[in-house]
Amino acid sequence: MSLFTPLTLPNGTRLANRLAKAAMEENLADADHAPSDELIRLYRAWAEGETGLIITGNVMVDRRAMTGPGGVVLESGEYRDRFAQWARAAQSGGAQVWMQINHPGRQMPAALGQPTLAPSEVALDMGRFSKQFSAPRAMLDAEIGEVKARFVETAVLAEQVGFDGVQIHAAHGYLFSQFLSPLTNRRLDGWGGSLENRARILLDVVAAVRARVGPAFAVSVKLNSADFQRGGFSADDARRVVRMLNPLKIDLLELSGGSYEAPAMQGQARDGRTLAREAYFLEFAQDIATAADMPVMVTGGIRRLPVAEQVLRAGVDVVGIGTALALNPALPLEWKAGQASAPVLRPITWTNKVLASLAHMAMVKHQLRRLGRGQVPNPAVSPLRAFLEQQLDTVRKTRRYRRWMQGPQA
Repeated sequence: MSLFTPLTLPNGTRLANRLAKAAMEENLADADHAPSDELIRLYRAWAEGETGLIITGNVMVDRRAMTGPGGVVLESGEYRDRFAQWARAAQSGGAQVWMQINHPGRQMPAALGQPTLAPSEVALDMGRFSKQFSAPRAMLDAEIGEVKARFVETAVLAEQVGFDGVQIHAAHGYLFSQFLSPLTNRRLDGWGGSLENRARILLDVVAAVRARVGPAFAVSVKLNSADFQRGGFSADDARRVVRMLNPLKIDLLELSGGSYEAPAMQGQARDGRTLAREAYFLEFAQDIATAADMPVMVTGGIRRLPVAEQVLRAGVDVVGIGTALALNPALPLEWKAGQASAPVLRPITWTNKVLASLAHMAMVKHQLRRLGRGQVPNPAVSPLRAFLEQQLDTVRKTRRYRRWMQGPQA
């Protein structure tokens, strides 16, 4: 079996190969928070690279709850044509295209001016950067019910506009990940306490989505292999959640890791000198995958062909690639042709881990904006330049978001 062997999913649909464009947050929505021309152009570039699966960046289920300004929101059929164009562009190279759907919970920038909801009143601890996020209010039972309904409605809308599936985001410290972690879920009701209770909202949403969409529409989950915080969501917890997901017949489980407080999903591997450490969630995934009845995908730092092949040999079904595809959208075609392409960003030597993580995200978004404008990526961009550029872009889009929220739809 090679990276270019097709994979038939549990629902009977087929991925043309084992390479996936993993989700990256683009913040490239238009003024209506629908897909912009730049976003559609970006996905056409990835389509031309011929990965078997393309997973979109965050699509929010509630305009009041954003991971950042400039995010896409799908909560009605108002901009159906724009979403349909996005799906068609991403599918134009033969890939399956899934919409990642998400709610930030407490990981919502305070500058957006919206109330912040979370499982419990546990604020983010990011040192001097903590003030960038408002302290959350614990969700009422009715609000949990509303969020569940919103995830289901967004999934149904995604199917209606032409996407092939959805990925329900339960990793990286966002809302469902917050429910799963005992550090951020201190509830004493049926949504907290035992892992079964903490996983309940995720399991309810997966089951409800599966019941509402067609059998050929893929339903997947992104789960942390661990959140890398003492006393938090562990690899053993992840294994137990996978066993809970097995009866729900999901089509793919993506394993990643980290959160805003412990951003293992950002930056480079701890030691780039060895192949094993480049695929830095692989060891966790191999262990957790033993509990999985569904195909498993691993994402995290993969940029070289030998590493991608190693991941496949380890028993993982799909290799997720993020940053490397922002730097070279044609990477799958080059690997298929036997080229040893290994795109890499300029190293970040900053000692502050939070700033370094923000700079890394800014450098990636710099590439996404260039691709969206029809330009070639610039892997050598200065971390400082990208960071400052991102700060200015965030300020501008935050103002635009706040004006949008004051409009007729508010």
